[in-house]
Amino acid sequence: MFFQGFILHLHPRKVAAETIRFSLSFGLGGISASLVLLLFLSGILQLLSYNPDVAFAYDSVKTMYRDNSLSGWVRNIHFWSGNLLVIVTMLHCCRVFFTGAIDPRRGKNWYIGLLLLGLVFFANFSGYLLPWDQLAYWAVTIFTSMLGYLPFWGENIVQLFRGGSEVGQTTLSVFYGIHIGVLPFLFTILLVYHFWLVRKAGGLVRRKVNGHNAGDFVPVIPNLLVREAAVGLAVISSVLVFSAMVDAPLDDIANPSMSPNPAKAAWFFLGFQELLMHLHPTYVIFVLPSIFFITLVTLPFWPGAVSAPGYWFDGKGGGKVVLLSCFTGIVTTFSFILIDDTIQRSSETVTDWLSRGLLPLLGLLFVTIVCYFLLTRTLKLSRARTVMAFFTFIITTLVCLTFTGIWLRGPGMELTVLF
Repeated sequence: MFFQGFILHLHPRKVAAETIRFSLSFGLGGISASLVLLLFLSGILQLLSYNPDVAFAYDSVKTMYRDNSLSGWVRNIHFWSGNLLVIVTMLHCCRVFFTGAIDPRRGKNWYIGLLLLGLVFFANFSGYLLPWDQLAYWAVTIFTSMLGYLPFWGENIVQLFRGGSEVGQTTLSVFYGIHIGVLPFLFTILLVYHFWLVRKAGGLVRRKVNGHNAGDFVPVIPNLLVREAAVGLAVISSVLVFSAMVDAPLDDIANPSMSPNPAKAAWFFLGFQELLMHLHPTYVIFVLPSIFFITLVTLPFWPGAVSAPGYWFDGKGGGKVVLLSCFTGIVTTFSFILIDDTIQRSSETVTDWLSRGLLPLLGLLFVTIVCYFLLTRTLKLSRARTVMAFFTFIITTLVCLTFTGIWLRGPGMELTVLF
């Protein structure tokens, strides 16, 4: 009875039958929750052997793999679950957008979801340093250096995270405290609130037929519960098996005097590092993310900007808009990288705030306005589909930049593949 009561606190007693179809959500919310549970459990177990001291942290992690110890498997589970959570929550965010689940009635949950997405990135970032190997040390050094380009308080924020001018014992202690103390508490509160808001809204977003919500209602238990349990258990078992086969990476012990070549940020921040090679840092770290974040926050209240609820890609024909935007994003991003790399190699022009910041931003705004009028006036797309096209283009661009940073940048951050 207690379990049933807990489930019904997070779900309505009945949900529309059409909302429990797998193709509507692909279980991404439930997968995220399952991964968070795995992270909590594996993280607690790691506390039994991890030592948050720069003199012992690396050895305490390396010891986990001694004699094929079970603790090594636990660390693998924690590492791969955290990385997979980044991908799944990004997909979940896109799913919510592409199925029109961000109308004003669900606006609060959209904001909670964005906060949770930020926490996922921050949790991975804070945990990245804890092994105290070369990979972690320099990834954190690079990203905290990026934060120094934030206007007004950038250097103060760097000092706050590092606990000084360099990454050291204080940094490790700060990251450790945030990772095991602050973040689990915030995750628990926001996740429960997130699920409760879904319950309050009557479950997942529903399609409308002739202005009315479609579909009959069915009891959550067992209809929805069985599906959620099946997806959750499948994900957990897959992570457990994969973690038994593939070890989490562990480089040599951190050496502040020897930077690796290339020195890269954590993979989920490599898109920003790649963009830093082409644009002024302040615009990459602050201006462009601020514009994108403000757009996402205000989006539920733009008249006509939200797609038809319950339909993928705003219904019939919307998929073509997404595919075309995705293709345009891929071609544009890789063309920009190749052309700009060529210009930088053949020119010694100093990257400054005007030529690499303000002018590209003004150019981007101009192109955005032109494309908006082209899509809405010439191609007769609705505002919702136009916004969907821009959103797809931006996400595709971020994926391409991240892909380039991971796979196509070699020693000296030079391109290793020519298209």
